[in-house]
This record gives sequence, structure tokens and C-alpha cells, in this order.
Amino acid sequence: MKTPIPPGVFDILPQTDDTWRSAHLWQYVEEVIRDIARLYGYQEIRTPIFERVELFQRSVGETSDIVSKEIYVFEDKGKRMMSLRPEGTAPVMRAFIENQLVNQGPVHKLFYIGPMFRYDRPQAGRYRQHHQFGAEVIGVSSPEQDAEMIDMVYTLYSRLGIQNLTVYINSIGNQETRKNFRDALQNYLRPHFDQLSKDSQHRFEANPLRILDSKDPNDQAIVAKAPSILDCLDQASKENFERIQACLNALKIPYTIDHRLVRGLDYYNNTVFEIVAGDLGAQNSIGGGGRYDGLLKMLEGPDLPSVGFATGIERIIQTMLKQQVKVPPAYRPQLFIITLGDAAKEFGFKFLHKLRQEGIDAQMDFTGRKLGKVMQYADQIRAKFVIVIGDDELKSQEVELKVMETGETSVISLSSLSHLLNIDAKTKTFMELWPQMSTPFQDAKEAEFFFKKLCQTLDKTTTVTSKLHDSLEAMNQFLKDQG
Repeated sequence: MKTPIPPGVFDILPQTDDTWRSAHLWQYVEEVIRDIARLYGYQEIRTPIFERVELFQRSVGETSDIVSKEIYVFEDKGKRMMSLRPEGTAPVMRAFIENQLVNQGPVHKLFYIGPMFRYDRPQAGRYRQHHQFGAEVIGVSSPEQDAEMIDMVYTLYSRLGIQNLTVYINSIGNQETRKNFRDALQNYLRPHFDQLSKDSQHRFEANPLRILDSKDPNDQAIVAKAPSILDCLDQASKENFERIQACLNALKIPYTIDHRLVRGLDYYNNTVFEIVAGDLGAQNSIGGGGRYDGLLKMLEGPDLPSVGFATGIERIIQTMLKQQVKVPPAYRPQLFIITLGDAAKEFGFKFLHKLRQEGIDAQMDFTGRKLGKVMQYADQIRAKFVIVIGDDELKSQEVELKVMETGETSVISLSSLSHLLNIDAKTKTFMELWPQMSTPFQDAKEAEFFFKKLCQTLDKTTTVTSKLHDSLEAMNQFLKDQG
């Protein structure tokens, strides 16, 4: 092919096999993400995929790998330097300031899902275009908010069925803490300077804390005995970190304190955390975040506390597949229509539209292939029901509804088909609720609450019951007349 896909990116395809690029897996994960975000009270925000390059230089830091090595930069036709967004927090903060969201209330819980771009060496779980789910809370400084955020992402992974999770937490303190630790770390590293990697030598003066984040094996061996930033925390930072641990203990979320965890972005302070899964090889981190109370002010916005995290969707899906997590099956139509003859095809086309307007997920064969081939296709796409409409069915206005999994058939009138299929679609939900509905109340307050609710709707229930009784009588009389 003359124009193949660029290196480091990929297509997401409508496949039904178990590959991490299958669209139904992405749709499932994103549905769970949105459910979790809604459960924890977050609202969606969407920002452009490119921003002015100075936004990331100011927020992420010019010495970070993102800005110094990985950022995609281009000059637009207005001679402005732009960057494809490498991460989501800075654009969210820019949007918060520019749209004056501060006027909408004291607390803001925002989430985003979208592609990020980093020019990095492609490897397992790491791509030049990758996708992230991220969340930000603006306006809350309490340690409980930090713990709730860890709980949120841990709950997400658990809800998706991911196992072998390890939560790492650390505190990098306030500005004074980091200044004191910076001096202590430089004093420790100075005798080892010649043994450090080139990147770490460059960071020694500009941002020595980033050396703790180095993936170079030799650097890791050197920093293994480095002083701990936890020893430099002031009293307020210590108490804050201890409270976060108490909250995680209360929620029974297992964690490990890693005093070398600093995260890769310059805007972090106090809490930092990372969650890893032992199924992705070297790139085993699937999410992380922390607190960045000064970021909004740095971007000339209001001085409000903020905390957030981001997680890679590619890594989530790849971990799920490696752990053989069971996921719901791919899309299947509820009804597939096969027509025989021109008159049936004309009727079926209009009937298909009518069914869809009434909420039925239906498809129809337009190829005109032989009946056996079309039935094979209906089975291939896992249609739940199939009907065949021909001259006889047009005349009787009745069809044979076939259940594809069992082969069972029932004769149904075309006029009542959508009603029947709508009830069938809701049956699963009703059966899932039935165990809760049929369980006796164990608590008097709970019973009192629902007793009041039932009393409030008694008139409506009586009316509905009366109409239902009339319908049953009419149905019974109809059956007698037909018999």
C-alpha cells in the first residue's frame, strides 16, 4: 500500500474477536468509565486536541520528557506555534480559566476521554497517539478528596475485572519541602554524577527530583539508597499524608508507600499516586495522578486547589485481555428481516423504519442473496430473532418469529411485533431487578420510606390496574371470539 498508517498509531476496528483494537471492547470500557464518572459526580469536559505550545511549557515544565522530547509541535498558517496535546490536565485548566467556570460554583468535578499525542518510541501499551480517561477536582484541598480520587480509579479497574493491582502513594510536600529535599538529593547524587545517565545528568541542576523517576537501571540502583522526601515533610504535609492513608485504610484499598514516586510532571505537589498491573511488562503503570494546587495560579487563573489523575485506555484493555477478563458480547441486532420478492421488499423497507422509530434494533437484508446464505449472515451477526416476509406473510399479516439460538418459532402478527420485541428487550432488566424487588424489607425505616412512596402513587396504580384489567378482559373476549 502506498500510504500505510504512520508508525506508533493504530486503527480501532469493528471486530468481534478478542484483540485490543476491537471497537466493542473500547465501547464497553468507555461505557463503564462514564458510569463510574457519573457515580462519583463528575461532568464531562472536551477540549481541542491542539493548544498553544506555551501552555504545556508553563504547566508541564520545559525539563519534563513530554516537553523536551515527546511533544508534537507545528507552526500554523498564522505563524503561531501549536502543539498536539500531550496530556489532559493543562487544557482543562486553560478551559476552566478562559470560560470563567469559577463563577459556576465552589467545587468543580470534571472528566474527559480522548486522544493524547507524544512522539515516543512505540512499545507495548505506549503509542504516539494514545487515549486517556482523566478527571480533575478543582476547589477542594482536603485529603479525603485525594483518597476519593484514588478510590474512583481503583473502583474503575475493579469494575472492569482487572486484578493484581498495586497502588503506590507518596507525598512530595509543599514548595519548601521540595526545596529542602532538592538540596539533600543533590548532595547525595553529586559523588555519583559521572555514573548517572545523560538524561539524569541534565536533570541534576534543572530538576533533580526527576532523577528518582528515571527508568535507567543504573540510575535506579544509584537512587535506591537516596534520602527519602518523607523525611523532609513539614508537619502539615505529614498530617495530610497520614489522613490519606487513614481514608484508604477505611475503604480497605491496599497501598504501598513509595518514597521515590514523584510522577513525571512539574506541577505536582503533596499527594502523588500510581496504580500498576503486573501484566504489561516494563510499561506496567495503567494510571496515576496527584495534587497540583498551584497550577491554576501559574496559568494566571484563580488560586484554587486541584487534584486529578489520568489512565490509559489502551493499557486498560490490554491488561483485561491478558488477564482473560470476561466482557459483554459484541453488538447484536434484536431482529433481522429477510424479504422474498419485490412487494415484500418494499413493505419490509417501510416496516424496518417503523420498527426503528418504535425503539427496535432491527436490520434487513438488501443483497437479495438466497435464503440460506442470508440466514447464515443473520447467525453470523448474532441476530436474536429472524422473520421472513413473503407474499403469504403480506396476505396474512403474520410472520414466523424465529429465536436463532434455540430454533424455536412463534406465529406473530406484524401489527404486534414491535410491542412484543419491546417487552422482550425489557425482560432482562426486570429479571435482574426481581431478586431485589422480591426480598422482604429488613429495616423498618426502609419499609416506611417505600410505604410512603407507594401511598403517593396509589391513585395512579389503581388507574393503571383498572386499565390493565379492562385490557385483559378485552384480550380474553378476543380469544373466545377467535376460538
